Amino acid sequence: QVQLAESGGGLVQDGGSLRLSCAASGRSVSNYALGWFRRAPGKEREFVAVVSWSVQDTDYADSVRGRFTISRDYAGNTMYLQMNILKPEDTAVYYCAKDRAPERLSRYSVNYDAWGQGTQVTVSS
Repeated sequence: QVQLAESGGGLVQDGGSLRLSCAASGRSVSNYALGWFRRAPGKEREFVAVVSWSVQDTDYADSVRGRFTISRDYAGNTMYLQMNILKPEDTAVYYCAKDRAPERLSRYSVNYDAWGQGTQVTVSS
């Protein structure tokens, strides 16, 4: 069983920065991609970014590309999301998740089988 725990959310002004962390415990996640998703009020959950098991490949939603950077440590058990130039539309609960299949890079939430509790990010205008 894998447990994921996010941290680092908070309140920030338009144009500010935050760094989210996701710590994995239980079984190793080093062979699996880890992703970030978010759910804004009144909207469905959406893909934000994903980093491969090898740390070498990443993918981003168009809305965050160039502003957000996803990374993970080489042990594979901690993932980060550096968020710069934050906008009010980035306000959401951010979730980290683990892909259910090894060595794949996916932006579809149906492909993820372990989720954290979420951390709130609020960007004020």
